[in-house]
Amino acid sequence: MTGHVIVCGFAGIGMRIIDQLVSSGEKVTLVVRSVEPALDAAVERWQVPFHTAVVSVADALKEAGIATAIAVICVEERELWNLETALIAGEIRPDLRVIAQVSNATVSGAMNDATTPGLVLDPADLAAPSVVEACLGITVHNFDIGGHSFVAADLEVTTNATLRTLFGDLAPVAVVGKESEHGSDLIACPGRDLAVAAGDYATMIGTPEQFAALKIPLISGEEPQPRTSSGPHMFNRIAGASRGFVEDANPNFFRMVGVLGLLLVISTAVLRFGYQRPGMTGLDAVYFSTETIATVGYGDFNFADQPTWLRIWSILLMFAGVTTTAMIMAFLAELLITRRLSQSLGRRRARYMSGHVVVIGLGAFGIRVARELKARGRDVVIIERYADNRFISTARQLDIPIVIGDATVSETLVDARVDRAAAVAVLTSDDMVNIETGIAVKGILGPRWLDRSGTPGVPVVLRVFDRPLGVAVSNRFGFRYVRSTAELAAPWFIGAALGLDVLGTFSIRTQSFMIGLVHIAAGGGLDGVAMSQLSANTRVIAIRRAATGQLEYPPRRGTSFAAGDDAYVVGPYEELLLVLEHERGVSV
Repeated sequence: MTGHVIVCGFAGIGMRIIDQLVSSGEKVTLVVRSVEPALDAAVERWQVPFHTAVVSVADALKEAGIATAIAVICVEERELWNLETALIAGEIRPDLRVIAQVSNATVSGAMNDATTPGLVLDPADLAAPSVVEACLGITVHNFDIGGHSFVAADLEVTTNATLRTLFGDLAPVAVVGKESEHGSDLIACPGRDLAVAAGDYATMIGTPEQFAALKIPLISGEEPQPRTSSGPHMFNRIAGASRGFVEDANPNFFRMVGVLGLLLVISTAVLRFGYQRPGMTGLDAVYFSTETIATVGYGDFNFADQPTWLRIWSILLMFAGVTTTAMIMAFLAELLITRRLSQSLGRRRARYMSGHVVVIGLGAFGIRVARELKARGRDVVIIERYADNRFISTARQLDIPIVIGDATVSETLVDARVDRAAAVAVLTSDDMVNIETGIAVKGILGPRWLDRSGTPGVPVVLRVFDRPLGVAVSNRFGFRYVRSTAELAAPWFIGAALGLDVLGTFSIRTQSFMIGLVHIAAGGGLDGVAMSQLSANTRVIAIRRAATGQLEYPPRRGTSFAAGDDAYVVGPYEELLLVLEHERGVSV
């Protein structure tokens, strides 16, 4: 086999990468560390050869044909394995493109030193911006294309007309029909003569000057950071502290306080009417009862000369008082410890927050999203199920409150003030947990879940690995923002392996779009090809002409590529890969 891609690892993002490579007509060879039951079914479906690297990674790579491969993609389960495979592949063939999945910033920085044609990528870093944009309602995406600023913006259609009539030379990227209970239809890269109706949304791309010429304001949709109650007024602080005390205290604490109060009342009445030589006033009775219950007696009163029944009562009162007081002190100690732990993990801080973003799931993906939100000046609260999570220390360094608990339980969501949140991102590594949590969040939000038009109001972003499942969940439960790390990160790995320069990605509903740079080689599949001959689901934004060095935009349908040109294209990444295959002369 020659001109193939070697993929090391098939779990997780590897499955998505192989699926796309195979469907694009690429030749793929798989290298795995061990043979698992799921491997046989996957290999049969893909119809690709595989090799095991149980004894030697170098031998497995050689058997997989590394000498004639065009790239190696390392997406194994352990980062150490990816690092090992990438280093060994680089030693065997220093000229080979090696793309490795590594999240460790120090290691990835050392690997990406521009001395080799390879690249180290982290899916969490690649996918996090899409989630952040969804949380903040950002609908304007900025890109640098050929040294020029370009903008992709979501625009609402206000009248029935064609895209050309409404938006002139702006390039259409997608059109989304009116929302319904079953979601909406998305048309990728439609023609400018497509008729749209009022209420539709069109994503258009162009330069800021083109938008300004059409008098279209570039409003990102990101609301200004609301002021949170991090420093409440004294009344609010007292009320919040009282409410927090009642919520945190053991219910038995209040029972013991009631018992103690009852003892004091009964003892006061007994001493007021039963104490002799001399008698007692009401205040004396309260004072002496308190002394007896607390067993601190000052010697000013005693039971030495009192009737036998009153002395027996004093014995019972002292034992009951000591027991009740000890239990109250124990509950207070428990409460203080609970409140201290609660404060350190952010539960109490979250009680005063409003307009914040709740991130559920503190994994590698969740911490990236939380860090980015924090960097944008947003208040963030994290919900994490396990107190020993390895990213908790990182979150504390970022001064992000953490609520430890099960996010599928409404009490945990209430503690994180989900009902007052500006957005919620559900990012655990379990699809079922994410779906269940999303439904629970929907219930907590109540009326805030839908805006006046009946579409989702507060953004709730769900991480769902499987793309078809994500689309089904979006349509069935009304979740507008469903994201997959594999779906968002796979284009970068595939593009880097096949020679496509990925400039950026963004999402429209559940569909991922990519902007890439294709180099037109002399004699290549795109040399002399006109725009109209490309896939209908791709859009050429601009062309850097090799002859003049000028950036030509927007190109017309009759415009043709020439050898040496750089073509900037946008579309669903599957379609961009077909364009790349066309350039390489691969029959798909």
